[in-house]
Amino acid sequence: MPTIHDVARLAGVAPITVSRVINNSGYISQKTRERVQTAIDELGYVPNIIARSLRSKRTNTLALVITDITNPFFTSLARGVEDTASDAGFNVIFCNTDESIQEEEKYVNLLLQKQVDGILLVPAHSASPSIEHIQEQGTPVVILDRKVFNAKVDVVRCDSELGAYQLTRLLIDKGHLTIAILSGPMGVSTAEDRVKGYWCAMTEAGLANPDLVFYGSYTQASGYENARRTLALSPQPTAFFAGNNFIAIGAVKALQEAGMKMPDDFSLVTFDDLPPSIVLEPILTVVRQPAYEMGRRGTQLLLARLNGSAPEKSSEILLPIEIVVRQSTETVIKSDSSHLSTEKL
Repeated sequence: MPTIHDVARLAGVAPITVSRVINNSGYISQKTRERVQTAIDELGYVPNIIARSLRSKRTNTLALVITDITNPFFTSLARGVEDTASDAGFNVIFCNTDESIQEEEKYVNLLLQKQVDGILLVPAHSASPSIEHIQEQGTPVVILDRKVFNAKVDVVRCDSELGAYQLTRLLIDKGHLTIAILSGPMGVSTAEDRVKGYWCAMTEAGLANPDLVFYGSYTQASGYENARRTLALSPQPTAFFAGNNFIAIGAVKALQEAGMKMPDDFSLVTFDDLPPSIVLEPILTVVRQPAYEMGRRGTQLLLARLNGSAPEKSSEILLPIEIVVRQSTETVIKSDSSHLSTEKL
């Protein structure tokens, strides 16, 4: 991580000159200012720590970095963050990464330069380098929804592995023997934990088959493409575990295009409800996660860090989940799925 001394050395000036350029104080020639700024840009130096030491007041601004603002889960989470921050007199900057590590790093650098007081982060990867970068700058950070493996940090999330296990057991208990999982991306803890929970339940029932595991992304397109791939399996799955609500939408579309009807020809379960603008019939069985509460608790923890009232050691808060059983899950009636049409593919 570059320091102010590295910038000064590269620019050929004293560290105090770098500090003056950063804080726009004192007289600095335009030529020197440009040379210092070039060194800052070249090294990727983020002058947040210096700026903090030179100011006596906070900005009263928090930041929320999420992976998909269009997903109603994250919309509700963001509302929990905003309401809680507003009640405490803080503003919130929202950033959307589209599950991109590069976008995440770009936004984190920008937020540190803007001297936000704290950051709530849904990491794009379980080994996100952004977390260590934030901590090195002395900025409090709380991770939401997902686990990370490269940092000691506060986390507020739900137990994806348990939820996946319970959903899969529900399908098994209803008589399904061939259950495919259409997961999110490898390297993201929620996706990998949901596969773990699914695999545990399938193994216990003697039904585990790696050919039934499909990784992808948390998008409708991924759900659509992976559901199409399952149609080449023999026997074809009679039930599907979609890694999230958007995957579920794409999967249902692909299966319906193949002439299959839910729940007559297949059952489907997923995590989180669908956007209000999208109605699927029958209504899906889901793991419901308290997204608003996750945002609220995460913000409370971040504010406690800022106020010095949080425990010294980092903590992990696991919020309860709820299995909501609806019409999309039915007991298998026909054990032979060879009658299912694929003529539209």
